[in-house]
Amino acid sequence: NNNNNNNKNDDIHNYTNQPVTFSTYLFAFCAALNSCNLGYDIGVNTNAGKLLQISMNLSDRKLELFMGSLNLFAMLGAITASSISDRFGRRGGFIAAAIGFVIGVTIMSSANSYTVLMIGRVFVGLGVGFGLAIDPVYIAELSPKQHRGRLVTWSEIATNLGIVLGFSSGLIFQNVEPNHAWRYMFALGCVLPIILVVLVIFVMPESPRWLVSKNKHDRALLVLQKIYPKSHNIQQELQNIINDTQREQLLKHSGMGWDAILIPTPAIRRMLT
Repeated sequence: NNNNNNNKNDDIHNYTNQPVTFSTYLFAFCAALNSCNLGYDIGVNTNAGKLLQISMNLSDRKLELFMGSLNLFAMLGAITASSISDRFGRRGGFIAAAIGFVIGVTIMSSANSYTVLMIGRVFVGLGVGFGLAIDPVYIAELSPKQHRGRLVTWSEIATNLGIVLGFSSGLIFQNVEPNHAWRYMFALGCVLPIILVVLVIFVMPESPRWLVSKNKHDRALLVLQKIYPKSHNIQQELQNIINDTQREQLLKHSGMGWDAILIPTPAIRRMLT
C-alpha cells in the first residue's frame, strides 16, 4: 500500500511539474496580443473622444453612443465567433477578427461624418468581440491542462496592456493639431491587428483539438509535438483529445447540449421547474 501511495504521489508530482515549452509560451503570447485590441480601443477613447467631439461638433449624447456602442457590437461579434471558428479554424478566427478591426479603424480614422464614424465602430466592435471569444479558447486548447488556467489569464493581462497603449497614444500625438490627432490615434490601432495576421500566418499553428474535430490527426500530432516536451506521451495526449471530441459529439447528438435547456424534454422540464 505504501508503495502504491508513493507511486501515485510521484505521478502527481510529475504531472503538476511538467515544464511548459517555449513554443507554448510563444503561441499563448501571440494569441493574447489579440486582446490588446479591446484594451487599446478603451484607452484611446479617453483622449480621442474629447478631440473627436470638438472636431465633429458632436453632442454629448452622440459621443456617448459612439463610445458605448462598442459593447453592443462586440457582443454580436462574440455570439457569432463559435460558429465561424468551428468552421474555419481558430487561426481563421484570428484573421477574421483582425481584418474586421483594421477595416473599422480605417473607416473611423478617415470619417468625415458621424454616420461613417458609426459604420467603422460596427466593424471595430465585431472584431473586438470576435477576438475576445477566440483568444481564451485557442490558448486553452494549446496549453497543457495543468498550466491552462495560468496561460489563459494572459489574454486579460493583454487587455490591460492595450489600455496602457491607448492612453499612451494621447501622449504621442499631444502636439498634433486636434482635428488630425484623433485620426492618428485611431489609425495607430491598425498596428497590432496587422502584426497578429503576420503571426497567424507564419508562427501560430492551428488548434490540435480543432484539427482532431476535422479528422486531421496527423497535423494535430505535429502541433502536440511542439507544445509538449519530448518526454511526454504525445500519442496518449492525441488519443485523449480524440476521446474527448467523440464524447462531445455524442452529447451534442443526444440532445444534452443547449437544446436540453432551450428546448427541454418533459422529463428535463420537470427537473428544471
